[in-house]
Amino acid sequence: MSDRRGAGRRVVFWRHGQTLWNVEHRFQGHTDIPLDETGLAQAGRAAALLAALRPSLIVSSHLRRAQDTASALGTLAGLDVKVDKDLRERGGGEWEGLTRTEIAAGWPAEYAAWEAPGGEAVSEVADRVVGATRRWLAHLEDGGLMVVASHGAAIRLGLARLLGLPEGLWSILGGLGNCAWSVVHEGNSGWRLLEHNAGTLPEPVNSDDRPESAPIAT
Repeated sequence: MSDRRGAGRRVVFWRHGQTLWNVEHRFQGHTDIPLDETGLAQAGRAAALLAALRPSLIVSSHLRRAQDTASALGTLAGLDVKVDKDLRERGGGEWEGLTRTEIAAGWPAEYAAWEAPGGEAVSEVADRVVGATRRWLAHLEDGGLMVVASHGAAIRLGLARLLGLPEGLWSILGGLGNCAWSVVHEGNSGWRLLEHNAGTLPEPVNSDDRPESAPIAT
């Protein structure tokens, strides 16, 4: 069954606020790390901007850094935050908790390909994020706005899949900064990207995404 109920819906994909592990350039993945004080402030600031868009639905990853980010908007918008585990970050396998310097030293070939031993494949992440997005879109009326609170790599991969980009071109979408968002709009011929990494430029991006999306910790 198609998720389309007519054109005009929008989705805001919103990355969580800063955590200590972001600052330390550690791979977070599925590890449940909370927002730090800066991250909480970022969530509050971004929530005030996004609330002005009058969202109809807010859905979050189950990881608390995303849920706490989403809750800041839910409070302002008067909406309950729905939770979907399929919106979680890309699993980092043996790399979770390690810095990029440690990863590069221990797994130089895997680091170059950004494929963590025991981690998730990019196509698997893209499929589950898009699957979750489409499930919740079934609850969104024409002209409605859904905010999806998730994670850097998960959003970029899901967004690329939703837009129909071939996997070889997924890297043309850059990473998202903490509490930045991307917006897509549903038209008659599918989804169109309106904004990407909005709200943070020219701040650097610290994410679990590919190595070029963040500096190596020193």
